Amino acid sequence: MSSPVLSRSAARGAGRADAGAPPRSRRAVALLVLVLGTLTATGPLATDLYLPAFPQIAADLGASEAQVALTLTAIMVGMGAGQLLIGPMSDAWGRRTPLLIGVAVFTVASLACVLVPSAPVFVGLRFVQGVAGAAGAVISRAVVRDLFDGDGAARFFSRLMLVTGLAPMLGPILGGQLLLVGPWQLSFVVLGAVSAVSFVVVLLWLPESLPREQRQARGARQLGSTLVMLLRDARFIGPTLTLALSFAMMFTYISAFSFVSQNEFGASPQQFSWMFAVNTVGMIAGTQVNAALIGRVSTPRRLAAGLAGALSAVAVLGVLWGTGWASLVSLTAVFCFMMFSVGFVFPNATTLAISSQPRSVAGTASALVGSLQFAVGGGLAAMAGLTASGQPSLGSMVVVMASTGVVAVAVFAGVAARVRHVAAR
Repeated sequence: MSSPVLSRSAARGAGRADAGAPPRSRRAVALLVLVLGTLTATGPLATDLYLPAFPQIAADLGASEAQVALTLTAIMVGMGAGQLLIGPMSDAWGRRTPLLIGVAVFTVASLACVLVPSAPVFVGLRFVQGVAGAAGAVISRAVVRDLFDGDGAARFFSRLMLVTGLAPMLGPILGGQLLLVGPWQLSFVVLGAVSAVSFVVVLLWLPESLPREQRQARGARQLGSTLVMLLRDARFIGPTLTLALSFAMMFTYISAFSFVSQNEFGASPQQFSWMFAVNTVGMIAGTQVNAALIGRVSTPRRLAAGLAGALSAVAVLGVLWGTGWASLVSLTAVFCFMMFSVGFVFPNATTLAISSQPRSVAGTASALVGSLQFAVGGGLAAMAGLTASGQPSLGSMVVVMASTGVVAVAVFAGVAARVRHVAAR
């Protein structure tokens, strides 16, 4: 079922409103960015909105800080698992139906988090949130692959990150302000309301992008064969692992800095939220500079530049920690540059991975990209909490971020060399 609003916009720009036809008018593209941006932003909002409340949640539930941080890992792992489930479903059923189901379940799970009695129940509900919330991320990427190729996809992903970047920027700010007017549970009421709005947006304004004749229902064996094919394709797995490891580096900062800034450096929840916002502005700026370079600098080179910048920022972070010169101001500046560099990594790595595959497996490929991103990112980031005290520290953050950043660069360089070798044969 196609949305009459977006279909009419696409029809004016392209002369038809068929499923899979790319929107060509500026209004249609802008509307598509807004719709997909709303969907993709739900996941980051779910992870960031309650970050300023971590200490309060720990006290309210009688839990350790490590247990509260585990709720963040749970939603990441859930998003990873959910994408492997929902991606193939979208290849078989089309994009809209699995998306609507996922958004509806996410809404219910968000409101259920308001009533959690203990940390283990909270962790379980966050996992359910992650599985359901995976629909927005995986299907949004698949829709972009349905409609765009090459530089067009890279340009659209950069525009998409301009919208989705507002969620991690505004999430902690909103979360910090909500703590001034109510308990931490209020964040999940707001999250449920945003998800309910997303359901209406999808229902009214997102057309089906995968034509019925291109849909492929895969059994377990065929799905397994497709996944093996993707894992063995260097053009796909190289940028996918680079993305996952870079996400682990960034997510270590996201999951640990709330505790580090407040416990080690004495920041208030509101101060933390503003520092987080500044750093997210850096990421948004990076995505837009990346978009401006499309057509001038190749996608692999833009990705390499982003990796080099991010790793350089982590190296400076290590110096600040080792010398004892770290402060809230210096940390914010370093993290801002790191996030600026990440703004190059994410859209380019995603474009290289997704564009290397045909549309018929776009949902499954998108699912594998997302599942590895969240599973690897969430799992490795949790290592920052494996300290003697059970609490993340600036030192543990540096160790995990440096390790994942170095491996990301090594994977990208190694796979790039292999692809060049194969192409030269």
